[in-house]
Amino acid sequence: MKTLLVWVSGTLTAATVIIASFLIATKSNGEPSSFNSSAGPLAVETFAQNLDRPWALAFLPEGRVLVTERPGRMRVVSAQGALSPPLQGVPEVWAAGQGGLLDVVTDKDFAANRTIYFCYAERTNQGGRSGGRTAVARAALTDGDAPRLDGVKVIFRQDGPLSSGNHYGCRIAQGGDGHLFVTLGDHFSFRDQAQTLDNHLGKIVRIATDGAVPKDNPFVGRAGAKPEIWSYGHRNAQSLAVNPADGALWEIEHGPRGGDEVNIIQLGKNYGWPVIGYGIDYSGAKIHEATTKPGMEQPVKYWVPSIAPSGMAFYTAKLFPKWAGSLFTGALSGKMLVRLSLAGDKVIGEERLLQALNERIRDVRQGPDGALWLLTDSAAGRILRITPAGD
Repeated sequence: MKTLLVWVSGTLTAATVIIASFLIATKSNGEPSSFNSSAGPLAVETFAQNLDRPWALAFLPEGRVLVTERPGRMRVVSAQGALSPPLQGVPEVWAAGQGGLLDVVTDKDFAANRTIYFCYAERTNQGGRSGGRTAVARAALTDGDAPRLDGVKVIFRQDGPLSSGNHYGCRIAQGGDGHLFVTLGDHFSFRDQAQTLDNHLGKIVRIATDGAVPKDNPFVGRAGAKPEIWSYGHRNAQSLAVNPADGALWEIEHGPRGGDEVNIIQLGKNYGWPVIGYGIDYSGAKIHEATTKPGMEQPVKYWVPSIAPSGMAFYTAKLFPKWAGSLFTGALSGKMLVRLSLAGDKVIGEERLLQALNERIRDVRQGPDGALWLLTDSAAGRILRITPAGD
């Protein structure tokens, strides 16, 4: 166990970092099958495989899973791990660079209305220039022997300078009132747009399930401001979830070279990118004016060097009682699962898990069975199910 000094809300504090390594058992292919952790040995089961760059998963009734593949396919995975053919009805996506078919979530009333929401990179033309933007759509998932999407409707399109293929953001979370929060990246080449309110770059937006603007959004009626904006000053957020303990919205975003951030999102607040932060440009050049500035929010946790976080889930189940209330996120460049210990709105510890898998973890979800479910980001991607070893 190691104790590191980190900055939290502008203060140097001690945080516990537990580095977990794999334990004893290995599979015939040499991959570890059991891993040490603060909750005891973990078992890693491959639930499904042969997915091309899987990006997000959502749980369906009867033990099935809905999964997106970044090249533009959506599939239903049976309770036995069998992949359906690609679902019909998925709109054309621009699968270039970091873009493609990205997040998917089921509606809170899915059992009654069969509604899903998903976001993707959409190619368009603007001012004679071709590029991409994030689009959000809703559809009904028709079940049966040949599942498909019906009634597909785009309910939101990002406005602002187009992306050449990077920083789409594109995570969705549904609030307690049913409205949707969506993360929107800064498109990499237009980072200063994250500080202006006349576009959707580097923002989190809040929309109704039909795409309408909720009347209590913070910038409704403000001249020159997009009414969908909920918060701004973000870079490229690929993690978003509502904390079931208090209903607060949490977000995790990629920094440049250093400075990945965990933020608690409040309406109308400015989270600083690119004016403040803890990283540097990929060239080594300085980006930020400072690490703090009045009127700009501080992260509750940041990473230097970067781990490239993606996907997040608060753990509330009983399968891992020692981890109740923890926040989990995947890591792409870090190739691990990260557990953050929380005390209210503070991050008080970090545990690094599954490093011996050597896999880019794209998404993390808590399953109906209490297990942790992960997606590995590769051309031969897998759905992994994490349980206590021996269960």
